[in-house]
Amino acid sequence: MADEIIDIVTENNDVVGQARRSVVHQSGLWHRGVHLFLFDPSGRLLVQGRSKRRDKFPSTLDCSVSEHLKPGEGYVEAAVRGLREELGIGPGELRRRIQFRMVYGPGDHMVSELYEGSVTPESVTFDPDEVEQIAYYTLSELDVWLDHQPDAFSPWFAQLLRWYGGKASQLVAMKIGEAE
Repeated sequence: MADEIIDIVTENNDVVGQARRSVVHQSGLWHRGVHLFLFDPSGRLLVQGRSKRRDKFPSTLDCSVSEHLKPGEGYVEAAVRGLREELGIGPGELRRRIQFRMVYGPGDHMVSELYEGSVTPESVTFDPDEVEQIAYYTLSELDVWLDHQPDAFSPWFAQLLRWYGGKASQLVAMKIGEAE
């Protein structure tokens, strides 16, 4: 993956600088991300299998879309960009569910937002450099899978699924009004 420049933020989501993604992750600096949960007309969640070429958690299950924000980019802008880049689709209506901070893994400290929306499966054309495959699952199927094989999921996706299902998770909810 490209070693792009991203904003460095405080735990409260205030921008304090910029650095290369690799430096941010090596130094454990806070930065921004966005995730989407997209549901098909049957209520199943589009789940992507991360490419085996990804630098972090390759070949694990992930949200419908997950993106780092580019410098100065808003959460919705990044979500729309991710829809185009990862799934080849335009935005429908996206509903913000939560803004949170969480440690995603070693050196990966993020302030993120989760959005949900809908997807028409036949419109999806995923990018094979980022996404190995996509599939659709009910939340109850994912819940059982997560209980029995947690390592099949990227750490952030596992925590988001737990939160979404009303279970204890590592997400620290932030006030929605904070720096959007």
